[in-house]
Amino acid sequence: MAVYVCIKHVPDTAATIKVSGEAGFDEGVKFVMSPYDEYAVEEAITTGKREGSEVVVVSLGKSAAAGTIRSALAVGADRGILVTCDAQFMDSAVTARALAAAIRQDGEPTMVFCGKQSADSEGMQTHYRLAAELDMPVATEVAELTLESDRVVAACEAGGGDREVVEMPRPCVIGATKGLNEPRYPKLPDILKAKKKPVEEIAIDQLGIDAGAAQTTVRQLETVPERGAATMLAGSVPEMVADLLAKLREEKVLEA
Repeated sequence: MAVYVCIKHVPDTAATIKVSGEAGFDEGVKFVMSPYDEYAVEEAITTGKREGSEVVVVSLGKSAAAGTIRSALAVGADRGILVTCDAQFMDSAVTARALAAAIRQDGEPTMVFCGKQSADSEGMQTHYRLAAELDMPVATEVAELTLESDRVVAACEAGGGDREVVEMPRPCVIGATKGLNEPRYPKLPDILKAKKKPVEEIAIDQLGIDAGAAQTTVRQLETVPERGAATMLAGSVPEMVADLLAKLREEKVLEA
C-alpha cells in the first residue's frame, strides 16, 4: 500500500521558449516540476508520513524527467517511477493510461495526488482521466483536505471566492491547487540523499501503451508577439481624452 503522486517535467515558467519547426520547441531551457504538482507532492508526503505509507512519485516523459522526480525525492518522497517516451508532447488520454498502468503494476494505492493542471499545456484533464482509468472518484481545485481511514472531505475552489465541499471514499484522486499547503524546500543533505533513492525507468511500450494513440496532437506552435511600446499622454484630462480618441481612430479601433 502506498501513496502515489503524479508530476510533470515542464519548462520553467520564467524561461524564454524558442519555437523549433512547426510544432516543437527548443528544450535547451531549464525544466522544473509543474508548479501545482508541488502542492500535490507536499500533500502526498504529509499523508504518507501520517499514515506510515510509502510515497511513490510517478511521471511520464523523456529520461531528463528523472531529475524532476529526484526533486520530489529530495523533499521526502521515497522512490520514483519514470515512464519514458520520446514525444515532446503527449496528450492527456495516453498520459493517464500510462500513469495508471505504472501505478497498477507497482502496487495498490491508498491515495493518488496530482496538480490540478500542468504549466505547459494546461489541459486540466489528466487527473480526471487517471481517475477513470483507476476506477476512482476524483476532486479538483482542492484547497483543503481532511483524510479519514475510509473517506476524504475536500474543499474545492469553485470561483468567485466560493468553495464546494466534496466527500468521497478512499482511495481517490486529488487535483491539488494553491493554498492546500505550503510546499517545503529541500536542504542540501536531502538533495544528496535523493540521488541514492531508486527511480525505476519503464518504457511506455513495456506497459502495453501505444504512444502513437494520442487523441489530440499539437499542429502548430507560435511565439507570443512582443508587446508594443506604451504611449504616454500629456496635458489636462480633456486634452488627454481627446488625444486618446484620436489615436484610437487612427488605429481603426474606433470609427471616425
